[in-house]
Amino acid sequence: MTDPASPRPVPGPPRGVPGPPAPASQDGTAAAPGVSAGSPFAGLADRPVAEHVAVYEAEHERLQRELSTIDQL
Repeated sequence: MTDPASPRPVPGPPRGVPGPPAPASQDGTAAAPGVSAGSPFAGLADRPVAEHVAVYEAEHERLQRELSTIDQL
């Protein structure tokens, strides 16, 4: 049996998993990590900050509609 008073190792941060390279945007620069070319967030960095809220609200509404269909299954 192990001694409960002895210190135990603490896990470190998770390691990143390498994935495919980010697709290039229309201007040839790489898209933001985790954002696909068809994503509503693609090109968000190129838009004025004032438009960001509308993009996030539209995506939030879309996700709410999608999640509301789960109960119908």
